[in-house]
Amino acid sequence: MSAVASIISQYQWREVIAIYVDDDYGRGGITALGDALAKKMSKIAYKAKLPPGAGRTAIQDMLMQVNEMESRVYVVHVNPDSGMTVFSAAKSLGMMSSGYVWIATDWLSAVIDSSGHVASDATENTQGVIMLHQHVADSGIQQSLLPKLNSLTRKGNRSSFSSYTAHAYDSVWLVAHAVEQFLSAGNAVSFSANQNLQAIKGSSLQLDSLRVLNNGDKLLEKVLQANFTGVSGQVQFTLDRNLIHPAYDILNIGGTGFRTIGYWSNFSGLSVAAPENLHSVPLNSTTNDIQLHSVIWPGQTAEKPRGWVFPYHGKLLRIGVPLRTSYNEFVMQDDGPDGVKGFSVDVFKSAISLLPYPVGCTFVLFGDGLKNPSYSDLVQKVSENYFDAAIGDISIVTNRTRLVDFTQPYTESGLIIVAPARETESNAWAFLKPFTFQMWCVLGLLFLFVGTVVWILEHRTNTEFRGTPRQQIMTVCWV
Repeated sequence: MSAVASIISQYQWREVIAIYVDDDYGRGGITALGDALAKKMSKIAYKAKLPPGAGRTAIQDMLMQVNEMESRVYVVHVNPDSGMTVFSAAKSLGMMSSGYVWIATDWLSAVIDSSGHVASDATENTQGVIMLHQHVADSGIQQSLLPKLNSLTRKGNRSSFSSYTAHAYDSVWLVAHAVEQFLSAGNAVSFSANQNLQAIKGSSLQLDSLRVLNNGDKLLEKVLQANFTGVSGQVQFTLDRNLIHPAYDILNIGGTGFRTIGYWSNFSGLSVAAPENLHSVPLNSTTNDIQLHSVIWPGQTAEKPRGWVFPYHGKLLRIGVPLRTSYNEFVMQDDGPDGVKGFSVDVFKSAISLLPYPVGCTFVLFGDGLKNPSYSDLVQKVSENYFDAAIGDISIVTNRTRLVDFTQPYTESGLIIVAPARETESNAWAFLKPFTFQMWCVLGLLFLFVGTVVWILEHRTNTEFRGTPRQQIMTVCWV
């Protein structure tokens, strides 16, 4: 499911609707999908379950229900027996048209591989669908095996090789090697009753008659230690018992067939290059280009669907507005129809008016009106989905960016000095303008004060400070 989550993240869809079969296979897959989407900052908006073997009527009822919801991105994880009915019913309801996104897990490729070709009715009902296909790299082992498989199925008049054929072939070899190593280690094949299996009254299963392999844990250990190159590629397991390098082809159905638009592996993620070509070279922007090839979406359009619409019974967006007691120029309470006004409100209205579709919203005041509310608490309310958004003079700080996404700032914070604008003319005596009349008076008084102090200190001992009063005044001015 990590591959599906990567595709959804690549096209920046935030919510999807999961259609799954209500059994262990379906529930386990959707749980894994939810975990993978959470890592990509997306989520499953609704889980639509189908009972095993669901009929066309039940499928149509489910599709009509999800069609009234907001998301238009559907992930289909069902059994092959009912999977094609889902697309057939969706086609009849007009849900395979422009604006819809359909992503099928590898069950759809299993249907195609088992039939050897894409039937005309299946192609017509799945136009624009993206599906996953287990990746099998071309190799010499595969080429040498093909003639043998073709000779065995020559009478079947269909292709004998698929990704499941390769994995089944490698599984047989895996078990054979493990059994050989198990026996070579001196272990014997013997069975005994399992104390955990007991007969159920009124049941014909007779579980108490089942036997289990003695030393089965040792055989399992040999299986998990396998490391060889098979038809499907490298066969080796991780500590959590998964293949070391799982990979998928990402296919797009269109016309009379399908084409590969990219690949996914747990090593390289999404890429237009085959995974086996990326294992031997370091990842960089050249070797790992996550941009997939162009997709023909439902409705025969190459434009990426938006992925959502306004639901038929949708609610208005709740916009949180801080109820400030000071600096009301940005947001303030008003008696008008919106209940608020201010610069931030005008910016918000202007922004949503540029959208090509209407956006209904209601403004909700946040605060008691007695003191300025905490903007961090307002941001927390948005992250808790109490508000769908918040507007106002909200500063963008690190702890808030961890909770919500901010728009581009439309004002800059900082110290601003407002001064009157006056026209000035160039003048050679402009340097004298700071010297006002009061300043000239102060300088003159300081001039006389300093000269007088120097005269008082020097005239008794310094002959230059003596003479007639006129000479002494000139000396003071000179000093």
